[in-house]
Amino acid sequence: MKKLLLTSSGLDNKKVNDEFLKLLPKQIREIKVLLVFGVKTEEEMFYVRESKEELVELGILNENILEANINNNLNLEKFRDYEIIYFCGGNTYYLLDRIRKTKFDKLIKESVNEGKLYLGVSAGSIIAGENIDIAGWGSEGDKNEVELKDLSGLEFTNISIFPHYKDELKKEVEDFRKMVNSPVEGLHDGEAILIIGDKIKRLNKK
Repeated sequence: MKKLLLTSSGLDNKKVNDEFLKLLPKQIREIKVLLVFGVKTEEEMFYVRESKEELVELGILNENILEANINNNLNLEKFRDYEIIYFCGGNTYYLLDRIRKTKFDKLIKESVNEGKLYLGVSAGSIIAGENIDIAGWGSEGDKNEVELKDLSGLEFTNISIFPHYKDELKKEVEDFRKMVNSPVEGLHDGEAILIIGDKIKRLNKK
């Protein structure tokens, strides 16, 4: 059964944390996490370290967090022994381009089809959708620096996630919503969308 936890900013809200812990198939100290990222700056690496720290603080052992830097060409076979895919944020176009070039997209799809939990953060949540059109939308959208033409996502859900939503961006999100025939969810930092099979639950900050 498909299990997705699509967040704006990761595990920085108790409500999201509680739902995450309920989804674990084993004792937390036995859980193995595949941390997927493709950073280009030290600032982006800071957020990867922050994500790892959040997992450790929840009780996941540091040695059970396997880092997959998709900036590099990777041997996919070493990345199969885990229960959770944690897909970090960054430039959405760049990350989608890299998971295709490294064949990581196929590994992720196989894993989700096997029932492993996919936890997306920011761009990682956008990529889970049918396409990433929303990534470049509005005043704070990503730049398509890699000139990616095929904007198809991993197609786990038809929901378009707008992460780091703020009230002043409401009109931008509404304008995008009018252009598409599928759901659009603006997520403040600390919020998430939980998808278990066909069931969808929104996790708000309040």
